[in-house]
Amino acid sequence: MDDATERIIGAAIEVHRILGPGLLESVYEEALCHEFELRGIAHKRQVAVDIEYKGKLITGQRIDLIADDCVVIELKSSKNLPEVTSAQTLSYLRATGLKRALLINFGNTRLIDGIKRFSL
Repeated sequence: MDDATERIIGAAIEVHRILGPGLLESVYEEALCHEFELRGIAHKRQVAVDIEYKGKLITGQRIDLIADDCVVIELKSSKNLPEVTSAQTLSYLRATGLKRALLINFGNTRLIDGIKRFSL
């Protein structure tokens, strides 16, 4: 695990430790951004990303967070995640040209069980 993802996961664990599972994804996003600020982790919220299809740019996709200008973060708050969430996270990596992503599901009882790492 690299330093950037280690710091992000530590912040997410702190948010989950305090708030627990069962809240809206938007609540976790707000809390995680606050925790990032407290820890000095640079981040951007709701980053627009364009998808190219046969020479046409298609807009409307949004990435939950990008941290340290190098890690895509997709947040969820669900008991069971559909497989498409992993595909979605990988497509965000390809669209941004970044190499690392985290899918963090705050819906798990133990957050560590709800974290998936991706790299290209």
